[in-house]
Amino acid sequence: MDKPMRRQDRKIAESEAIDILKKGEYGILSMCTTSNEGYGIPLNYAVADNAIYFHCAVEGTKLDYLRNNNKASFCVVGQTMVLPSKFGTIYESAIVSGIVTEIEGEEKQEALMLIIEKYSGDYIPEGKDYISRLNERVKVLKLSISSISGKARKA
Repeated sequence: MDKPMRRQDRKIAESEAIDILKKGEYGILSMCTTSNEGYGIPLNYAVADNAIYFHCAVEGTKLDYLRNNNKASFCVVGQTMVLPSKFGTIYESAIVSGIVTEIEGEEKQEALMLIIEKYSGDYIPEGKDYISRLNERVKVLKLSISSISGKARKA
């Protein structure tokens, strides 16, 4: 990230930010359109080896934008609780930035298994079958994390 966090008192350790990423249900991938406008899309994902993995169809808007500019950020919001009487919110969040690339072969299979394990852990055999049937109809993208920051307002 090119600017320091304004609220340093809410900054959390990198290890906590990684924990938020790992526990998150979904995240928002933010990119730049070919017209230099912002574009964000919610995604399921898995985290491993300083990278975020997600899958998509073999063609589409997201791929068009990433072919034009493969720099992206990814944001996950963890647990939240609105505090109406305090006009505030308890929250935790993590933001990463990096370069997105398509992966193939064994790395693609491993990333798809990470996603299956995260979202369908009770269905590993069925997940393996699902991956083998849909392998040619899906792309897997990897966001290599170059920076990470986390922020929280705790109780």
